[in-house]
Amino acid sequence: MRPRHDIRILVRRHRLVWGMTQQELADRVGVTRQTILSIEKGKYTPSVALALRLAEVFDVSVETLFQLNKGDNDV
Repeated sequence: MRPRHDIRILVRRHRLVWGMTQQELADRVGVTRQTILSIEKGKYTPSVALALRLAEVFDVSVETLFQLNKGDNDV
C-alpha cells in the first residue's frame, strides 16, 4: 500500500495546479522531461537539490512535497 503523501502524486498535483507541462517543469528545475515523468511514476526519488528546486518552483516547503511516513524503511 502506497503512503497517502506520495511524492509522485504531490509533484503531479502541484504541476497541474500551476498549469505546467512536464517539459515546462523540467525546464524550470533543470532536468529532463523524462526525470519528471519518472518522479511522477514513482520510479525515481529526487535528490535533495532537486527537491529544493521543486519546492521553490511550487512555492511550498520541501516538507509539503516530501513527508516521511511511519513505516518507511528506506532511510
